[in-house]
Amino acid sequence: MSDLKRLSLLSDYYEFTMANGFYEAGLADRVACFDMFFRRVPDNGGFAIMAGLQQVIDYLKDLHFTAEEISFLKGKGIFSDGFLDYLQNFQFCCDVWAVPEGTPVFPKEPILTVRGPIVQAAIIETMVLLCINHQSLVATKANRIVRAAQGRDVMEFGARRAHGTAAAVYGARAAYIGGCAGTSCTLSDQLFGVPAMGTMAHSWVQMFDSEYEAFCAYARKYPNNCSLLVDTYNTLKSGVPNAIRCFDDVLAPMGCRPKSIRIDSGDITYLSKHARKLLDAAGYPDCKIIASNSLDEYIIRDLLIEGAKVDQFGVGERLVTASSDPVFGGVYKLCAVEKPDGTLRPRVKFSDNVGKITLPCFKRTWRLFDKDTGKAIADVITLHDEKIDEGRPYELFDPDHTWKRKTVDHFIARSLCVPIFKKGALVYQSPQPAAIRDYCAEQVDTIWDEVQRFENPHTYYVDLSQKLWDERDRMISEYTGYKQTPAPRV
Repeated sequence: MSDLKRLSLLSDYYEFTMANGFYEAGLADRVACFDMFFRRVPDNGGFAIMAGLQQVIDYLKDLHFTAEEISFLKGKGIFSDGFLDYLQNFQFCCDVWAVPEGTPVFPKEPILTVRGPIVQAAIIETMVLLCINHQSLVATKANRIVRAAQGRDVMEFGARRAHGTAAAVYGARAAYIGGCAGTSCTLSDQLFGVPAMGTMAHSWVQMFDSEYEAFCAYARKYPNNCSLLVDTYNTLKSGVPNAIRCFDDVLAPMGCRPKSIRIDSGDITYLSKHARKLLDAAGYPDCKIIASNSLDEYIIRDLLIEGAKVDQFGVGERLVTASSDPVFGGVYKLCAVEKPDGTLRPRVKFSDNVGKITLPCFKRTWRLFDKDTGKAIADVITLHDEKIDEGRPYELFDPDHTWKRKTVDHFIARSLCVPIFKKGALVYQSPQPAAIRDYCAEQVDTIWDEVQRFENPHTYYVDLSQKLWDERDRMISEYTGYKQTPAPRV
């Protein structure tokens, strides 16, 4: 990553051309509001996991333009001297709100909002999307895999198959937030405290004249952390028997117990069942069995249904690349513009593709929790200055099918987004990844099991407040001449 230490120019080129145009039009300081949201959950799941906010914070804290970068832009021949002077004196001064990392999130709701000068709010779009899209994708996939493992540890083993150095390092961080126990990536341990884990490669076994000799050499070197890879030649005929012989001959005299064996190929269910019998019969019921080899949530789920005797899983390429659905699809859209008199005017994007019509207005998202069960009932997007009164019944309605409605009471309403920057000053203290991981597990537990299903999950509703629905309806009517069926009134 040494060639990517400076990230100020990591922006789509049109952000700079538009910023130059805004500056020349006298709009550089005009305040605009942008929302980041996503339209669908990867793998058609019931929810996603927010991640990547810390890297957005790191980027915004250090956002400035060097003489070398300004010289590069000047060399393009299209940027005005006034705009380049603006960049030379650039100081980030936007307000930013975001959903904390580790929070379950749902389509169409704002997960990050920026309010500030249009030039600044526009230039940061690419990095905001890059950081959150990537890590939210991996954290979401990791959480699915961890839930499939039913309490067994999942280790992220994907660095060698990641799409570049940054993807390996930050992918391990995101996987840890999503619930993985650790990673094979040593650098992620150094940078983020994600526990580095691993056993051995087949090359270790192949370097010695015999499998038994290889195991003994490893056991003598790491007697308190002895984990042996048993499928280099034949798992049941040589690998497990040689591992047991090594445990007897090397570890037992030292008063040590083996940590685990790992199976990386073959029929995992069959091999793990027989390996478990051999280990137990030899007096090693505490020796865990690790399975790896192109696993994902569906394979892990099937292994456990079949009764595989696996205690831990190592998951690589299908996790760190989210190969089954490798695009998160978050977008960053203008939702309001401040007029010269200080009032905010809503903005909306229309499209023949109904799913691409945006939600106007400066907004916030609330999550309603049942006071008795602690489970999440629904999310509600409101105008930013609206409050949800927990002391009164609240009527929820589907914003697209307004006849679907439900009145709830005895609930707690929590605003999902928290302040991150105020006028460019950082006001948020980021938790450590281990704390985010714990928080993620707690928050996922508030989601009903029906929403957590891998196939055909129950729809978790993200509704609009009456005032926001009315404003959206007004704008649709104004732009299209079409009046929607009135929404129910509370």
